Amino acid sequence: MKQIIVKKNDSGQRLDKFLLKSFETLPKSMMFKQIRKKNIKINKKRCTPEQIINEGDIIELYLNDDMLKEKEAHYDFLSAPKELDIIFEDENIILLNKKSGMLCHPEKGEYVNTLVSSLKRYLFEKGEWKPESENSFSPALANRIDRNTSGIVIGAKNYEALKFLNAKIKSREVKKFYLTICEGRFEKKSETLEGFLSKDERKNMVFVSDKETEGSKRIATKYTVLGYANGFSLVEVELLTGRTHQIRAHLASIGHPLMNDGKYGSKHGRLSQELCSYKLRFDFENAGDFEYLNSKEFEIENCGVLKKFEEIRLEK
Repeated sequence: MKQIIVKKNDSGQRLDKFLLKSFETLPKSMMFKQIRKKNIKINKKRCTPEQIINEGDIIELYLNDDMLKEKEAHYDFLSAPKELDIIFEDENIILLNKKSGMLCHPEKGEYVNTLVSSLKRYLFEKGEWKPESENSFSPALANRIDRNTSGIVIGAKNYEALKFLNAKIKSREVKKFYLTICEGRFEKKSETLEGFLSKDERKNMVFVSDKETEGSKRIATKYTVLGYANGFSLVEVELLTGRTHQIRAHLASIGHPLMNDGKYGSKHGRLSQELCSYKLRFDFENAGDFEYLNSKEFEIENCGVLKKFEEIRLEK
């Protein structure tokens, strides 16, 4: 029999998800079967897979040892880049300025050189995160931006912060603003664009349509033109919905692809779009322990997009 005492960073999640993260040799089907047979209990009582676990709960597993091999600690993150551009940090969250060209999370071919790995290394070396004392939690990013987009990414230092941020992002209580340079002059200085976005997984591209199609998702993108110079517009974009490549595809669909975004029609044909998530604001309705963050706004100073537009403006 194995006994686990639920810690703070494990509290608030489903039992089945917790167990699958904790034991690498426990098959999902077997876990469900053992819960039904009452060989897995919480506080000596019958439980269900979807039951929420709380700090201090005692989980008892009356299973063979070969099913309970705990996931081994692999500290690959110690090979991640050490430098982080920190905009804001407290005991719960950390706001990071991601550089263009860096992945937020591991993808095929790149596992270590990612923002989340650098975050783990930073908190580990700082002594704020000790993976050996956690059952399942590790620092995580609450949002992500494309590899070749720069700007603010929100990191969560504990499970409560991660759960809170995920909920607030889903309910659109975290306002995100981008700066970009687009080709051409806009007819309207400001407009809220609406449409439907479909994704082609094979091409890793999205397509925007005025009409809803099977599998498409509604999108809304508000833009404001801040300046114009030598065939390019400096534009602020507020994401009213957050979909893959939304800004890039939505502005391209009205004839204004992002500068250097060859994937979505830029004449320059490159794949390093001029796009920066430069500002965010917390507009929480009910914040609880995170009320101290409410109404706060954070902005990147000396955003690279602004520097690039100034270069364009000074060109003859």
